Amino acid sequence: MREFSTPATFEIPRTGNLTDDVVTNAAVAPQDVVFSRPASEGGWQDVTSAQFLAEVSSVAKGLIAAGIQAGDRVALFSKTRYEWTLLDYAIWFAGAITVPVYETSSAEQVHWILQDSSARAVVAEGADHVARVVEVREGLAHLDHVWSFADNAVEILVKLGADISDEELEGRRTALTPDSIATLIYTSGTTGRPKGCILTHGNFMFELGVAVSELERLFETEGASTLLFLPLAHVFARIIQIGCIKSRTRLGHSPDIKNLLDDLGEFKPTFILAVPRVFEKVYNTASQKAVADGKGKIFAIATDVAIAFSRAQEKGRVPLRVKAQHAVFSKLVYSKLLAALGGSCEFAVSGGAPLGERLGHFYRGLGLTVLEGYGLTETTGALTVNLPDAIKIGTVGRPIAGTAVRIADDGELLFKGGQVFTGYWGNEDATEEALSDGWFHTGDLGEVDDEGFVRITGRKKEILVTAGGKNVAPAVLEDRLRAHLLVDQCMVVGDGEPFIGAIVTLDPESIPAWASARGKSDRIEDLVDDPDLRAEIQKAVDDANKAVSHAESIRKFQIIPDAWTEEGGQLTPSLKLKRNVVMREFRDEVEALYR
Repeated sequence: MREFSTPATFEIPRTGNLTDDVVTNAAVAPQDVVFSRPASEGGWQDVTSAQFLAEVSSVAKGLIAAGIQAGDRVALFSKTRYEWTLLDYAIWFAGAITVPVYETSSAEQVHWILQDSSARAVVAEGADHVARVVEVREGLAHLDHVWSFADNAVEILVKLGADISDEELEGRRTALTPDSIATLIYTSGTTGRPKGCILTHGNFMFELGVAVSELERLFETEGASTLLFLPLAHVFARIIQIGCIKSRTRLGHSPDIKNLLDDLGEFKPTFILAVPRVFEKVYNTASQKAVADGKGKIFAIATDVAIAFSRAQEKGRVPLRVKAQHAVFSKLVYSKLLAALGGSCEFAVSGGAPLGERLGHFYRGLGLTVLEGYGLTETTGALTVNLPDAIKIGTVGRPIAGTAVRIADDGELLFKGGQVFTGYWGNEDATEEALSDGWFHTGDLGEVDDEGFVRITGRKKEILVTAGGKNVAPAVLEDRLRAHLLVDQCMVVGDGEPFIGAIVTLDPESIPAWASARGKSDRIEDLVDDPDLRAEIQKAVDDANKAVSHAESIRKFQIIPDAWTEEGGQLTPSLKLKRNVVMREFRDEVEALYR
């Protein structure tokens, strides 16, 4: 049983809570800009430490005046926006607990989370979100208030709290300790109903006390800033939010992915965070544009040079020929890609799924170092991370300080650390299963090398066993397949079957340009059996098969016209595949592979 631990550099204090960062910032650096928020007339409006404290306090007083008691749950059902962060801290100032709800959640999902958490209030985005709450409000006996940002929720709460004294608010705020619950984050779940993960102020204090220090070049360099566009309902974005406030790193929010490129250009972040699918999309879009402009071959060569440059850097010596090529493409290609991110971005943090070695090297080669990390909702985000000065591309880094990893006999990754949650809300059986033997059981399979770098190899419950008895981790193949320009989603199948197969969906953004260049219909329905398209997908399958043995390789695949989306129920909000849903809905297509 292999084990690796990193010495502790931070100890959770016995007193205090996450709100202390806001109070401290206003005391020691009142005029520092800690936020830039979209201005009504366009552009960005700065918010100082002192202003943020004043706004948070005023809103928190409104929550108290509305009857929110210490320990009550308040749900946030909204897109990523400045007001989300404002309410998050206001809820904590009032001594309450934040319950995030993905803004894309269905009425049924909203009902479950509000019912299970016994939420006293909901602050929603707009009319559509309010309508989903109203649809299920009957039977939610604990729910007293529904406010909406679109209907001036912030202003209403500020007016409500006008008569609450500073002393009463400070009493609520300071009563919280590291052991107090900060939030219940419901796992998006690939199967079954979401479970509420109990995360304490101490969990976040440990996580960020370590991470901000270890990621000093992100958070503590002069002019550091980031633009959040991932959902704050996910723990990944949440820890970056808290880390920025702790370190006084300028933070912005981009709620609409359609405006992201414009927002990045205006905001000019020094680092960003995203899931691997975002990095795949950026690469594929650039590749597709190059092909459309007749520069496909140049882009392909530039890609190979970037990867070669990064690989050579890893070995400590870059050949002169590669250096020269890299210098040329830096002006012709790489600078334009970096300009799309605002022109100031040096680092990106990636989590949620493995990025893959090829893309990791590509981005580092063009000048954007992607720091892959690994963690779960149950672990307050990061358990491991690649650091700017300690990177091994293809891994998710080493355990952060004070964290230990163990590989169980069956290959499962187990962890210990101050960021590991205390359990699931009202679910003792699930808690005992997850935290047995004093270790958190992640459900993921992995490896640890001699230097402590962790590599994720698959999901314990997603292992396929072929009729011949071969164990196959589908994630390895799926990650490689999804990296192809024309592939949107895919699912590897073959449990109990004689060989491994795959169901593939097509990328609706890339297909039109590919089809137009070949004089074909751009309707996906017309292309699923097209021989040229199948030849392209076969290349992607062949590339994916290079990562596995012959017995684990994909022998047959089927392209389907359907799209797998979060709205359709096939993907979770964090874009993980709901395998059971896809298997149920596309059973005929899977069975057709084996006829």
